[in-house]
Amino acid sequence: MLETRSLDKLLRVIVREKGDYYVLIKQHDHALASGEFARHWAERPRPLEPTIYAIAHHDVAWQAPDERVRWNEETGRPYSFADYPPEEKVRAYVGGLAWLEERDPYAACLSSMHYETLVRRFGGSEAEAEFAEAETQRQARLRAGMSGEELESLERNLGLLRLCDGLSLYVCLNEPGDGGYPPPYPEGFELEGERFEPVWDDRHTLRLEPNPFSEPFGLFIPYMTVGRDRRPVESGRLELRVVTS
Repeated sequence: MLETRSLDKLLRVIVREKGDYYVLIKQHDHALASGEFARHWAERPRPLEPTIYAIAHHDVAWQAPDERVRWNEETGRPYSFADYPPEEKVRAYVGGLAWLEERDPYAACLSSMHYETLVRRFGGSEAEAEFAEAETQRQARLRAGMSGEELESLERNLGLLRLCDGLSLYVCLNEPGDGGYPPPYPEGFELEGERFEPVWDDRHTLRLEPNPFSEPFGLFIPYMTVGRDRRPVESGRLELRVVTS
């Protein structure tokens, strides 16, 4: 059980409701799980390391907001990635992308493309519109320093990022064994025209049909639960085995 402490030290922005409490998972922990899906993808992306790094760190922008919990007083729930205040969300995005650009410009470009796509599709605020326009300029600047191979691979690797992001959200937002595609991927999971269907063999074992992975691997995703009274209940980790057959 969690020791009693103030929830303002923790924020989990992936929120799953379960009875009288919420299951909360940090965005960055979800992204690290996305990286595990990518790391075991049999058809290796090129360039390899920058692409894996981008997928595993695409939500690094949320590390600063993860320092405290914020509750949406209108809904009576913790803020999630879906309803987080847009101005603060954009500010976090910009900081996270700057952090990534210092470490790997290719990874920053992929993550920028991902964020821009999401904001243009789901955002409606002036701050989000300005962010999307600024990110097109960032991407143009980063593309200017890329090799031909890097430029040619961007769209496919963006597709892999989105797929692995969706698979990680699938296991974070669903009870083990349950189905249901997560927002923002309600149509399911696809890469370059090939669809992948998640199948639960049991509550701790997941596979995709057809199998895209080079080998079985484990997923370990930390979480905490919080009651409707805003008090912490317990912490733990989601443990799954992803198999190839």
